[in-house]
Amino acid sequence: MLVVIAACGSGTATSPPTGSTQPTGQITPTSAPPSTALSVVDRAKQDALTSYRGMWQDFVSAGITSDWQSPKLGQYATEIALTNMSRSLYADHYNGLVTKGEPTYEPAVSSAAPPDNPNKIVITDCSDDSRWLKYKAATGQLADDTPGGRHLINAIVQKQADGSWKVSEYGVHEAGTC
Repeated sequence: MLVVIAACGSGTATSPPTGSTQPTGQITPTSAPPSTALSVVDRAKQDALTSYRGMWQDFVSAGITSDWQSPKLGQYATEIALTNMSRSLYADHYNGLVTKGEPTYEPAVSSAAPPDNPNKIVITDCSDDSRWLKYKAATGQLADDTPGGRHLINAIVQKQADGSWKVSEYGVHEAGTC
């Protein structure tokens, strides 16, 4: 996480107090950005990846109780992505299932558009769900003995009108695709 601290001021230069000296050859920066600031493109990529991870974290959390109405689901997801997560959780709720454990993720940005000031980021991920399993809510017994695996995930993350980034679509491919 990058934290930038800026000094407050009027933006006008002042003379040194009477009787004091100012070192010669020293340049006082007035409005130059810090050299560690992220570019617009890098900031967009970082924000998109943060939203992508946040969406899955909220989905995993809601899966513990199959809370298909969790208000957290809309924090990082919208449109088709939000609908698909809610429907999946509702199906588990209806069928008396909960999900325990946690998948792993390896997301990376595969494209950004437009290239100079992105509002759409495509993420490619390889997620392992072998330790994220469905259980019968009533008994706590494992509901499915089919082993999980590594799944290719493609996602679209879009900048929203309020400046936030949200996953609008994602597709999870079958186990063994990455």
